[in-house]
Amino acid sequence: MKASDLFVKALENEGVEYIFSVPGEENLDFLESLKDSSIKLILTRHEQGAGFMAATYGRLTGKPGVCMSTLGPGATNLMTPAAYAQLGGMPIVMITGQKPIKKSKQARFQIIDVVEMMKPVTKYTKQIVDSNVITSNIREAFRLAIEEKPGVVHLEFPEDIAQEECEENIFEVVGHIIPKPDDQAIAKAVEMIQAAKKPLLLIGAGANRKVTCEALREFVDYTGIYFFTTQMGKGVIDERHEQYLGTAALSSNDFLHAGIEDADLIINVGHDVIEKPPFFMKKGGKKVIHVNFDPAEVDPVYFPQLNVVGDITNAVRKLTKEIKKQKGWDFSFFKKVKKEVDEHLSKYVNDERFPMLPQRLIHILRNKLAPEDVITLDNGIYKIWFARNYTCHKPNTLLLDNALASMGAGLPSAMAVKMVYPDRKVVAVCGDGGFMMNSQEIETAVRLGLNLTTIILNDEAYGMIKWKQEDMGFADFGLDYKNPDFIKYAESYGAKGFRPSSDQEFRDVLEECLTTEGVKIIDLPVDYSLNHPILNVKLKEKSKEL
Repeated sequence: MKASDLFVKALENEGVEYIFSVPGEENLDFLESLKDSSIKLILTRHEQGAGFMAATYGRLTGKPGVCMSTLGPGATNLMTPAAYAQLGGMPIVMITGQKPIKKSKQARFQIIDVVEMMKPVTKYTKQIVDSNVITSNIREAFRLAIEEKPGVVHLEFPEDIAQEECEENIFEVVGHIIPKPDDQAIAKAVEMIQAAKKPLLLIGAGANRKVTCEALREFVDYTGIYFFTTQMGKGVIDERHEQYLGTAALSSNDFLHAGIEDADLIINVGHDVIEKPPFFMKKGGKKVIHVNFDPAEVDPVYFPQLNVVGDITNAVRKLTKEIKKQKGWDFSFFKKVKKEVDEHLSKYVNDERFPMLPQRLIHILRNKLAPEDVITLDNGIYKIWFARNYTCHKPNTLLLDNALASMGAGLPSAMAVKMVYPDRKVVAVCGDGGFMMNSQEIETAVRLGLNLTTIILNDEAYGMIKWKQEDMGFADFGLDYKNPDFIKYAESYGAKGFRPSSDQEFRDVLEECLTTEGVKIIDLPVDYSLNHPILNVKLKEKSKEL
């Protein structure tokens, strides 16, 4: 059997549905083998687009997304999505081609050590040097990709190995059981929670599993303990819940941080230090219980007093069963904080000024989208507003990146969401800077016949950095640019373009985009004038008053 045929057959055995790819010469044997496969090739316009789509597929399904590139520049273009998925805990298997390794006549042309390059951004990376180990390598790659913490595995498949003849041998797909947490750790956690006066629950990205969501909601309903989330933990519990304090979009000085400071114990479920800190620990301050699949990585701002390691769902259910509600728990201040948070987040939602405030956009989108519909974000200042202001009703309905925080992922992520959930409405919200980094994937979306909407927040600047520049007292310098005509740009790809000129016109355009087929691009002028006065000034002043 030809080695490339066996490689594809092994991927089919793993249940692979799609391979997102920009192929090169070194992938041609693989491509020929893929031609008659049940696996669908998704040809993208840049390797970053392929990688971001594979990462989002893995994030939503829990199964490794698969992407492929050629050697050299193709492989280097996968580095950013590799880091994006590795830090974000998204399972991916990346395949790259390579020149013949046994006998090549092209000297060092295009050749770099891709395996060595991939080491810092993967769980495992390997060059396949023998066609007879292809299937065992693939089985191991998929096992490692989904094993906690999920992440990236890379396989290099050289051209001459792909052409070899080999014996067919397919390995059975075997799942793995996540160990249950230690009973002594559970008992200690119960003791610490019951002894606390003001316990508070933090939910991180690692808790974003359907079964865990149910277990955490039962824990909150039973104990009455208030909770907040990290940016990537949004939606684990419906955020309309009475005990929801908010999302830590900033690391300090937001209203909910007054509640965090008042807590004497934080039960931290599913968070690790890869994500931007939702709060800072201090020596002699509040205690923290770390509940996760892995022990906490000790950091100057995160050093939990107790690790409860193992299956999160099992741990939370055990805690719910063992804990006895305490009369000494005092949630009065959390209740006050929640009232302040809710009042603050309701400001400006009816402000119809144009260009549009991000708070107003978020309010409109929340009212137009169903609980299961999905928004994907690129990276920019608007991500902070969405994390704080958008109320998630279900898990994985606001997809953002708070680990690598890479620009350029918003549109490819939305495309992958629409492929996984074809019946849901999907909206990508991108800054003009991030959108332009992978805007060529509009062609891919149109070619695939996807129905999705992209809103470009247009301020003709790198707005996030301007916000930070102002906060540091620096002059406004070096961050402005000019954009293309986004309507003509969209139309050149076969998409529809819109540029509303008022609040009402935007709402009309959004309604049309959400109820019609095809790829739609909305060029929306955005007003960021409140970024500095609210996020840098007023929050610090007001939070101190609580």
